[in-house]
Amino acid sequence: MTNWLASIEGTAAGHQLALVLALSAAFLHAVFGAMQKGRHDPWLTRGAIDASYGVMAAPFALFVVPWPEPHMWLIFLGAWAIHTVYKLLQAWAYTKGAYTVVYPVVRGTGPLFAVIGAYLIFNEVFTWVQWMGVGVLLCGIFGLAIYNLRNLTAARETLNMALGLAVLTGLFVALYTTYDAYGIRATENPFTFLAWFFLIDALVMPPIAYIRWRAMPDRPTVAPLMRRGVLGGLVAFLSFGSIMMATRLDKVGEAAVLRETSTVFAAFIGWLVLKETVGPRRIALMALIAVGAVIVEMGG
Repeated sequence: MTNWLASIEGTAAGHQLALVLALSAAFLHAVFGAMQKGRHDPWLTRGAIDASYGVMAAPFALFVVPWPEPHMWLIFLGAWAIHTVYKLLQAWAYTKGAYTVVYPVVRGTGPLFAVIGAYLIFNEVFTWVQWMGVGVLLCGIFGLAIYNLRNLTAARETLNMALGLAVLTGLFVALYTTYDAYGIRATENPFTFLAWFFLIDALVMPPIAYIRWRAMPDRPTVAPLMRRGVLGGLVAFLSFGSIMMATRLDKVGEAAVLRETSTVFAAFIGWLVLKETVGPRRIALMALIAVGAVIVEMGG
């Protein structure tokens, strides 16, 4: 499979596969975000997820894929640092705001920074139509933020902090998207990068989650939490693996923007599963973000 993927990099077939992978990552990431925000404390859920995918990745990293080339260890260190900050910010944001408030701003802010990063690092250039799509996407993001500031009454005292943390988290989404795209292109076998990334990335959040769990006066039962962690670990493999393969096969900026159609999936998940009040105006603004992403793809 590695040879086949290498053979379609930069081709029309690679572009089509990257499109499918980016849209798959969009849906899966919305599911992943809802799982972290859902029933349990976001810090505990993230710890359970990371522990699960670390255990699942270990045999593949150690015994299946080729070992990383020497230069990859420094790249893994950078990825570990960036993702650690991202996860801390994401969990903090979810403790301050509702899923349908935080998630669209995080995922919508990320592409703008990712497009800039793709230009600086990979020399990717957008057409004027694609920049128009980015503008539409940003209108949806900032329109959603303004609507939330004016109309939401629940958790009003923490709304400003939630939005600020969401924007900052979006910056780190772009940073890890661009950096990881560099990392997966720096190794001959992309599955080596994915297996070792998940193994190394799992080292931080489980201890933090355990300390937080021990400090709780009313500790949640571990079994349901770990079941969610195992399911979340599988979703993480598919979601992150899909977007990373998309960035290896095709343009980083386009893949990053297309992934943000996840805001539409997030709206329906927040309404149907988490029972959050969404409303037609917020759905329309989230859809505007997705329309901007589609314009970026069609204008390329």
